[in-house]
Amino acid sequence: MPSLDQALRAALLQREPLLAELHAQATDCYRLFHGSQEGAPGLTLDRYGPQLLVQSFHQPLDQALLTDLLGQVEAALGVPLLLVYNDRSGGNSRIDRSAAAHQPDAAALADLVGREWGLNYRVRGRHPGQDPLLFLDLRNARGWVKAHSAGKSVLNLFAYTCGVGLCAAAGGANEVCNLDFAEGNLAVGRENLALNPGLAMSFVQSDYFSAIRQLAGLPVSSRRGHRLPSYQRLAQRAFDLVFLDPPAWAKSAFGTVDLLRDYQSLLKPALLTTADDGVLVCCNNLAKVALADWREQVLRCASKLGRPVRDCQQIEPAADFPSRDGQPPLKTLVLRF
Repeated sequence: MPSLDQALRAALLQREPLLAELHAQATDCYRLFHGSQEGAPGLTLDRYGPQLLVQSFHQPLDQALLTDLLGQVEAALGVPLLLVYNDRSGGNSRIDRSAAAHQPDAAALADLVGREWGLNYRVRGRHPGQDPLLFLDLRNARGWVKAHSAGKSVLNLFAYTCGVGLCAAAGGANEVCNLDFAEGNLAVGRENLALNPGLAMSFVQSDYFSAIRQLAGLPVSSRRGHRLPSYQRLAQRAFDLVFLDPPAWAKSAFGTVDLLRDYQSLLKPALLTTADDGVLVCCNNLAKVALADWREQVLRCASKLGRPVRDCQQIEPAADFPSRDGQPPLKTLVLRF
């Protein structure tokens, strides 16, 4: 097994053609080292504009190694970067924010801006949540949305910080609605919108199940044993392009998100909210779910619902997320009706 130094050098060399292409596309947010596939499981190095975000999930890194990693990346890219290191080797992948952990410089923790597909995104190496504000493995899917949104109404479900919605707006969509349960996520989405003058989109803070069932014309119900909470009222309607990117697992009084055991409960109302001649883009980020099995499940669910799929296309992550077995955790399907 190669040393970390050798593995990183190989990864950076392998990415040279891709990085040249991304820079030409006005993109400076990408993964530089995907440790699970490139020789150091539990370690990732990501560039977010002027920032280098190093994250360790198995064991903490010392300052000397961090300095070496930063120097190697800066030499390869030819630009200085601000280092943020998040040790997430503790319980539940929580970031170690103690004084003993590496403390980034104030400049590295300031509000920064990264670019992808020519759009500006808010960058914060440390914020109240755990994950970065932009998931880099979804870049190709966001690019697809940007290229296929002209004149369409777009619904972005589990919108997080609204990167998909921003791409739809930039691609010429006539309407973009971002829906997410967390107001903090949507607040960053509003920042992203402000960083890109001239674009427009709306934001709805709501539980997925209460919102999507209303849009689909279905009754809103609660989980067994729970009283039905109050919820925002929405009118039934369909969208030309629906993007469904749920988390692996979540629970609320209205229902449970479980990509392994019950993807159908998420998919069915999203199918009903997609226009008759529309497009549904759906994602599954669980590594333990095989693409072929999930694809069959999705197509069968659509057929049983009376929405047979006319065409099914896969969007694969870019080469900065290599997969030795050709089965990357993130799976994205484009369903045309």
